[in-house]
Amino acid sequence: MSERDGRTRRRGEELISAIHAAVLQEVLEVGVGRLTMDGIAKRAATARTTLYRRWSDPIEVLVDALYHAHPVEEPTPGADDLRGDLIRALQLMVKWTLSPAGLAVAAILTDPKGSAKVSDALFEKVFANRGGTFTSTVLRHYAERGHFPAELLTPVVADIGEALITKRLLDTGKPPTDTDLAAIVDQAILPAIGLMPAKPE
Repeated sequence: MSERDGRTRRRGEELISAIHAAVLQEVLEVGVGRLTMDGIAKRAATARTTLYRRWSDPIEVLVDALYHAHPVEEPTPGADDLRGDLIRALQLMVKWTLSPAGLAVAAILTDPKGSAKVSDALFEKVFANRGGTFTSTVLRHYAERGHFPAELLTPVVADIGEALITKRLLDTGKPPTDTDLAAIVDQAILPAIGLMPAKPE
């Protein structure tokens, strides 16, 4: 490709990153139903044939971009800071929610046509492969090490943090503060697994 047509000779990870960024912006502007290889290629300033070498359709491009942009919790290896790890997991969710990938997911899930086309792949290929709901990886890490009974880690408990953050965003239009996240951990998640936060001295 020549630079005369507005394209540069990008290869490897640089090109993939540009395509991923392009598909996330494209889905925000046109929606899943109008997502095309042509539109993604034009926004990424590359050839449509470049996309077809790696993906078969625009939905595959989108799911791949969301997979690579989805953060993964990293619990403390020594499993000695459950409260801190839970707060950091929720901070990770807030940061992701406000990112292009998080905004794209919100657009997909609130669009009936988009959700029908992508939701299964989103949950199976992105969320499940990246640890499930935020806090799930942390909670499993600590349950497996005997910090609380594993049977208390139900799907409802795993969803508490995400549900309360989502509600705060819907109610106020603003992301929760770190103080809000600590309150969610102390007043909802820890009590749900039979633990209470340490009282300040």
